[in-house]
Amino acid sequence: MPAVHATDPTRSRLKVTVTRRLPEAVETRMSELFDVSLNTDDRKMSRDELVAAMRVSDVLVPTITDQIDATMLAQAGDRLKLIANYGAGVDHIDVHSARQRGILVSNTPGVVTEDTADVVMALILGVTRRLPEGMAEMQAGRWHGWSPTAHLGGRLGGRRLGILGMGRIGQAVARRANVFGMQVHYHNRRRLRPEVEAELQATYWESLDQMLARMDIVSVNAPHTPSTFHLLNARRLKLMKPSAVVINTSRGEVIDENALTRMLRAGEIAGAGLDVFEHGHEINPRLRELPNVVLLPHMGSATIEGRIEMGEKVIINIKTFADGHRPPDLVVPSML
Repeated sequence: MPAVHATDPTRSRLKVTVTRRLPEAVETRMSELFDVSLNTDDRKMSRDELVAAMRVSDVLVPTITDQIDATMLAQAGDRLKLIANYGAGVDHIDVHSARQRGILVSNTPGVVTEDTADVVMALILGVTRRLPEGMAEMQAGRWHGWSPTAHLGGRLGGRRLGILGMGRIGQAVARRANVFGMQVHYHNRRRLRPEVEAELQATYWESLDQMLARMDIVSVNAPHTPSTFHLLNARRLKLMKPSAVVINTSRGEVIDENALTRMLRAGEIAGAGLDVFEHGHEINPRLRELPNVVLLPHMGSATIEGRIEMGEKVIINIKTFADGHRPPDLVVPSML
């Protein structure tokens, strides 16, 4: 791999294009180290704008909102050598095509683990304890005092939580669920080591179908890959108990959103807490109408600390590459 050296006297600093507005501290540090083009308006770039940026950049720093496919990469030219993604998920980038063209792809793993796991628990509590319904009643001025039968939700302690995808975030969710007294179960491509299972007090299910049929709450923490698209399809959703709740903070494409909406409306699933959606920000309008659904605008990783740490990882990946080494968070096709 021909390295591009920022300190090479025959060449100016690396040209880096950032596609969205990042925290000020991150943008400032990038500007000190590289020749950076920033998106000060934070407007989503079009396909043509992304291609134009790739043609004149050594490094592109995209986010989840930027779809980078094989056709775009074919038009990128020879200058682009690194796509330093601002985020852990890279399903919006055609990594295979990039590698075939000699373009490396890096990401920012591990940064959003704790923040996303916190939001999983917030969604579980929000749905099972009917918190948004209570908030709406208070904000509308409809509350007329305490009643012994009003706003009755369910207790978390003793409930079975099924975690679909036991990576970093899934394990962080398991640790939190244990504190709440929940029974942790999981399904994963690979079973965890016995000592990790023991630490997490987690029961492994080889059969996803069998796990779904027995859980009170299912948390989707699997990445979006061809094999996980609609992993929770209509058939699998129908296996769940009518009293069960679905939580999704990973990728919307893992769940058949239309099937989920139909079942929620029909009372075949008790509730859902969703931070991600199958078609990005275009949400099924019927989901918004349901009182037993908590919807968030992809806030799972939205903490100040997390966003800055993500930026620091991007900078380290670019600087390491500029110094002639493999980025520490290099994404290879075998990981996908």
